[in-house]
Amino acid sequence: MDPGENEVNYLAQAHWHGFRFRFGEMVGLNRSRKEILLAATFDDEGRQITPPRAISYDTLVIAIGSITNDFDTKGVTDYAVPLETTAQATRFNRRLVNACLRAQTQAGPVLPGQLHVAIVGAGATGTELAAELHRTLREVVTYGLDRIDPKRDIHIVLIEAADRILAGLPERISKATHGLLDEMGVEVRTSARVTEVTAEGVKLADGDFIASELVVWAAGVKAPAVLRDLDGLEVTRINQLVVERTLQTTRDPDIFAIGDCAACPRPGEAAPVPPRAQAAHQEASHMLRQIERRLHGAPLEPYTYRDFGSLVSLGRWTTVGNLMGFLVGRSFFIAGLFAQLMYRSLRLMHERAVNGTARAIVGNFARALSRRTGPQVKLH
Repeated sequence: MDPGENEVNYLAQAHWHGFRFRFGEMVGLNRSRKEILLAATFDDEGRQITPPRAISYDTLVIAIGSITNDFDTKGVTDYAVPLETTAQATRFNRRLVNACLRAQTQAGPVLPGQLHVAIVGAGATGTELAAELHRTLREVVTYGLDRIDPKRDIHIVLIEAADRILAGLPERISKATHGLLDEMGVEVRTSARVTEVTAEGVKLADGDFIASELVVWAAGVKAPAVLRDLDGLEVTRINQLVVERTLQTTRDPDIFAIGDCAACPRPGEAAPVPPRAQAAHQEASHMLRQIERRLHGAPLEPYTYRDFGSLVSLGRWTTVGNLMGFLVGRSFFIAGLFAQLMYRSLRLMHERAVNGTARAIVGNFARALSRRTGPQVKLH
């Protein structure tokens, strides 16, 4: 996809929906003065765009998401590609296409491991990426790269430290997805812990070495480091802000946190609310009501997480997942066309929440047309 066609423009959103957007990175907090501290911003030539400044608040909601957790594994920063920003995704796309072009034009044959991709972490992100890359790489080579044999030269390895992929989802989904990946030809390595990433591939704790041209790191998340020392607010070992069930931080009732950067308790569960999109969506809706209640002096309400199920898309192959049936008290396994339609509806639902119904429908219609007028993969 073209990132420019899918990004959210915050200045436009502010204009359309009646809020003010301020550009800058939060680098600190002064709770006594109720101010957020923003760093200066600079353009590509090093010229200052905005100066360092402070923004005051009455109620502060922190929703800065999460970043990749490399667990201090050697070589990840230097040789692995995370996929948490559009810039990183664009870089990965460029490296992938360039690797194919290099293999096509080099003097000798394709070398062992030259067009291999290792994906570390078999959660939803890594698993979906493995299936999508299986298609994408084959799509790229159809555009005249006839020296590359997909069956012989292209290989994708999905590496997971747990004993099964999609460890956070029901076992039936895990088994079904594993079987589908096997059918595609994606190699799945479970109970495999990565100890080092090098320029040539990844080293495993059992001594094995997996040669690969590209290594993608999708093995977990943590909250941004700025939260670790945010004027004394309580954090977890992965930098998440600890919040009460009202979503208020434990040490300041005027500061709330939602989404991946918040560790929200779940009654009856040892682990907090999982860092998933549906949790962030629910917390945002709950936070809206909390702000309205604060403005009217009403007591705050506790947030309760509801798991509506999970969907894992394997590209054009299929989609598998489970839906929670609250009326009957159990979940339903789904797969195939119905699951694919449900998966696509999730994106439309999020777009509708941000852009409104009309813009969401028009945007989806425009993308459907563009897919029929150009290549399925961004080639440059």
